[in-house]
Amino acid sequence: MTYVGHRASGLSEADVARGSRADRSPVRDVVAAYVGLTKPRVIELLLLTTVPVMFFAAGGIPPLGLVVATVVGGAFSAGSASALNCVYDRDIDEQMRRTRRRALPRHVVTPVAAAVFGVALGVLATAVLWLWVNPLSAVLSVLAECFYLFVYTMLLKRRTTQNIVWGGLAGCFPALIGWTAVTGQLAWPPVVLFLVVFFWTPPHTWALALRYREDYAGVDVPMLPVVARAEAVGRQIVIYSWVMVATSLLLWPVAHTGLLYPVVAAVLGALFLGQAHRMWGRTRGTEDLSVIKPMVLFHASNLYLSLLFVAVALEPLRR
Repeated sequence: MTYVGHRASGLSEADVARGSRADRSPVRDVVAAYVGLTKPRVIELLLLTTVPVMFFAAGGIPPLGLVVATVVGGAFSAGSASALNCVYDRDIDEQMRRTRRRALPRHVVTPVAAAVFGVALGVLATAVLWLWVNPLSAVLSVLAECFYLFVYTMLLKRRTTQNIVWGGLAGCFPALIGWTAVTGQLAWPPVVLFLVVFFWTPPHTWALALRYREDYAGVDVPMLPVVARAEAVGRQIVIYSWVMVATSLLLWPVAHTGLLYPVVAAVLGALFLGQAHRMWGRTRGTEDLSVIKPMVLFHASNLYLSLLFVAVALEPLRR
């Protein structure tokens, strides 16, 4: 109906788009740009692996104030790392379809302002976690930030196909932070969950990179799908998926959980492995992404991790 109305009034789609942009508040645009620098979807995913672990560590519902402080500190920390990543990668973000609408490529925010914003968020994150959670959680948060920025973004991303394998370690720290926020110390259960996220990251990221491999190739970022055939990528995804599922089941004996968690982990694992094998099968003899459908696996990976960590949170509530 809207399209017909535009045509009837004699306005083109471009005219309407320009009008809507003109109607928007400049302040709102700048605020939205700064929020975009923090990559909110990444923050959501990281917090998803933090809060359930807090429930698990507490053996029930953790103190609300502690959860709020950990969530705020974790969000600031992840936002800081993402903003500084955007500053460093602004040259390639400008050329990639997936990232060219970010704030820096569009010149809505200057690199200096984005860097100051990122550092400020990092300082706030450390202060919140140190003062209202505990020093160990604050130190782990700083380590995660530094690993993401210096090891992944600056050292690995543009140099090796192993970039996301080892660089992905930064995204595993929330499981440790969630546990230490409650207990003040490390233990084997969060290490198992740390490893689950570690082995989950390559299938998740390679599926996305397969979809956007032309983008990565155009900016000389050697993601595995850029330098290997789709079938080889599919095989690696299947291998990591099997290890991920096996690792997820280790939490049962290590943490002496009830039956809820292992049953959910086994069912989710079987479904995810089915998707991984199906995608690998679709890569045989073709590089056609419309046949391979890598985004099906990408979305399945998000659902897998979400539901697995929901099971982690629910497990102690049944006792």
